[in-house]
Amino acid sequence: MDPEIVIAQTTSDDEEQAKTLARGAVESKLAAGVHIDAPITAFYWWQGKVEAAQEWRISYMTSSDRLPALEAWLHERHPYDVPQWVTLPVTGGSEAYLSWVVDETRPQ
Repeated sequence: MDPEIVIAQTTSDDEEQAKTLARGAVESKLAAGVHIDAPITAFYWWQGKVEAAQEWRISYMTSSDRLPALEAWLHERHPYDVPQWVTLPVTGGSEAYLSWVVDETRPQ
């Protein structure tokens, strides 16, 4: 059975850091592709108070069998103490695209 396709997301408060995290994951074959969204405004609790920050959302297109390695890789490189890390199952899509994601995330 082929692995499932997953979109994994994190954020960064620095655009260049976001690009580094995106490119590194693709070069390492941990993600077939990555999207970096335009700056968003995040509100969240941190150390007992509400914070607001400009962040870039990073979405990794990967396969379920590469997800644990991608998560470990990201946590080693992400500057946040507690980076956002959520995964979203892909429940449909073009067969060609889904196959491409699986093919491009196979270890070399």
